[in-house]
Amino acid sequence: MAISGRFVLLVLLGVVPVLLLPGWETVLLVSGVLTALAAVDLLAAAPLRTVSLLRTQPGNVTLHAAVDAVLMVRNDGGRRLRGVLRDAWQPSAGAQNAVQDIEVPAGESRRVTVRLRPVRRGDLRAPHATLRSFGPLLLAARQKTIHSPGSLRVLPPFHSRRHLPSKLRKLRELDGKAAVQIRGAGTEFDSLRDYVRGDDVRSIDWRATARRSAVVVRTWRPERDRRVVMVLDTSRTSAARIDDETRLDTGMEAALLLGVLAERGGDRVDFLAFDRRTRARAGSAGQGNLLSQLVQAMAPLEAELIEMDWPAVPAQVRAVSAHRSLVVLLTSLDGGAPEEGLIPVAAQLARQHVVVVAAVRDPQLGTMLGERGDATGVYRAAAAERALLQRAAISAELHQHGVSVVDAEPHQLPPRLADMYIRLKAAGTL
Repeated sequence: MAISGRFVLLVLLGVVPVLLLPGWETVLLVSGVLTALAAVDLLAAAPLRTVSLLRTQPGNVTLHAAVDAVLMVRNDGGRRLRGVLRDAWQPSAGAQNAVQDIEVPAGESRRVTVRLRPVRRGDLRAPHATLRSFGPLLLAARQKTIHSPGSLRVLPPFHSRRHLPSKLRKLRELDGKAAVQIRGAGTEFDSLRDYVRGDDVRSIDWRATARRSAVVVRTWRPERDRRVVMVLDTSRTSAARIDDETRLDTGMEAALLLGVLAERGGDRVDFLAFDRRTRARAGSAGQGNLLSQLVQAMAPLEAELIEMDWPAVPAQVRAVSAHRSLVVLLTSLDGGAPEEGLIPVAAQLARQHVVVVAAVRDPQLGTMLGERGDATGVYRAAAAERALLQRAAISAELHQHGVSVVDAEPHQLPPRLADMYIRLKAAGTL
């Protein structure tokens, strides 16, 4: 049972006769009248045992986009249902009209649409919905919570998609260079053509030349069908917020852009989210669109407040690909002890694979360097300088082991990592 604001207002009005005619008789009379009105109104309300709910699952939606959740309210009773429906979505689902007035005639159904605009990535749920059935006086209502589970998967927004056309254009230009026979644009054989002045004599195919009685050269193209393995660090360091998003979300953006670009470039892509165990896995070898697989795998990921198990990473990479691959480690350069974790593992992987470490740099460090107006600012600038020097030292040590490093601010990391992939592909090092 529930009471409405009208009943509260009526109770306040009932105080007036009590003040004018104080006494137990007046109190009992007013209380009796109010109780009788509420009881009659409650008995006249439509029973909720004959009401059922049917939920239509909203499916998937990207972060900050809008989607409709639909509930069908069926009244199988003999009275008209007048009341209120509250759909119990969790607050991060951003339900804009979770509470709605409804009126369902006897034996009919009505459609209730709740507008959702989620503010958090992951799986969001609505375990039930609550119905109130008011009587004709709108003083009291029957109330029932009906189990009607609903779920909504909120996918990463993929803001870095805007960089994809320009990066794909660079890949096409790379293919064009291979067609013009610029040696070094790739190492995978493409075709034969007649020799022209300026061609590298090392590209001459002597067997084809002997058969045709004309000088013929081989042409090359960027390698295809190579393996790209992306390992996303989901340990405690990925929980840090940099700018307006966590390190984990920035790593997802970079992995999405690189994954789609590599697939369009003809390479095979595998994605792995790992800390002490595998949290998610996806790849172009599976069925369906790669982008869809990646966002579905990334959607429920959250940073785990545990240390990264770096010694286990090479085994995870071997389980994905036993051949020479481009291994991208999306992690941090300033968390824990890189000399004991990241650096030796990256060096071990670099003996067989092409390794790239992609890390997010806090833009606040650059801001702090210029704030030297007082003693506090000087100390902050010194701390920022020390942090940047430490990152530079770690990057230099990784370079000594043959590991490439992409260290950029959040909105710059995805395109910078894509550019690194294009440079490696152009150099024929994959």
